[in-house]
Amino acid sequence: MADLDNKDQTEMDPADMEDVEEVEEEETGEDNSKARQLTRQMMQNPQILAALQERLDGLVGSPSGYMESLPKVVKRRVNALKNLQVKCAHIEAKFYEEVHELERKYAALYQPLFDKRSEIVRAAYEPTDEECEWKQDEEEELTEEMKEKAKVEEEKKDEEKEDPKGIPEFWLTVFKNVDLLSEMLQEHDEPILKHLQDIKVKFSDAGQPMSFALEFHFEPNDFFTNTVLTKSYKMRSEPDESDPFSFDGPEIMGCTGCTIDWTKGKNVTLKTIKKKQKHKGRGTVRTVTKTVPNDSFFNFFSPPEADFEIGHFIRERIVPRAVLYFTGEAIEDDDDDYDEEGEEADDEEGDEEADEENDPDYEPKKDANPPEECKQQ
Repeated sequence: MADLDNKDQTEMDPADMEDVEEVEEEETGEDNSKARQLTRQMMQNPQILAALQERLDGLVGSPSGYMESLPKVVKRRVNALKNLQVKCAHIEAKFYEEVHELERKYAALYQPLFDKRSEIVRAAYEPTDEECEWKQDEEEELTEEMKEKAKVEEEKKDEEKEDPKGIPEFWLTVFKNVDLLSEMLQEHDEPILKHLQDIKVKFSDAGQPMSFALEFHFEPNDFFTNTVLTKSYKMRSEPDESDPFSFDGPEIMGCTGCTIDWTKGKNVTLKTIKKKQKHKGRGTVRTVTKTVPNDSFFNFFSPPEADFEIGHFIRERIVPRAVLYFTGEAIEDDDDDYDEEGEEADDEEGDEEADEENDPDYEPKKDANPPEECKQQ
């Protein structure tokens, strides 16, 4: 019987063999489909995802054990490479020092343009017709009829309003348009910031430790007597001897604000509150007046430790591109960057959906029923 069975297997019809292979393939495909479905269900379980994330977080920064397994002679050579890396960090520090010198050089070239910007904003200079000509993009170009209509409406508005001086509320508008700065603004700050005429960046002199200062120039106002409020930032551009591999360019090490000479009763960084206190023995009640800190943008000049990001952002983005934050164009550019990331994510999701539709083993009906833990109660 054993010989007969062997003979039957040996002499099996080729067509029968094909049928067997197809059955095996179908069974394997069904197993893969079940595995994919199970994986999807697991990935939709927030408890499982949290556990995975916790496990991954625990692995960050932990040694793989590979270095410990290396022979002593190889470890010795790795140490030589690390010493080379330290030297690279010191050369990189010199590079950033030269970059700082270039910043100082070009700041002097930018400044006349920024000064003229300030003059236009505060109505100290009226730009010529030629300076006011702006070539529109093709999408912005208007027909002659639309231009004429816009001109008539503009002239009508000008007749109804008083002739404004310069560009009113220029810097206040910039601040309100930028999320990082608008979060600091309070309603009581706005009347003061209407008097802000310019913001300047001043770099440390040649040969001095690396630093920069932000100068906020105000016109005379009823709130304080200062004409300039300053915020200075000390920087370091050298590797930390105790951790040289962490060096990643200049970093802000500390900052110093300034004293604001507030007019009596105008200090928006403080507020007065009244509290009622009851005497424990006699039971009498008295009202106590206390002065406590108040939320305000002007707390920026009494620096907390965590405002480095704001100082850097004002220096790098706001001062050089103020007009684009005033018009909102710089903000649109920032939004476009985020949209691109979103589009990429959408494309990935679309690809996954397409893959599922093209998968012969994909069964939508099965996916239509979520696992028990995902059902709403």
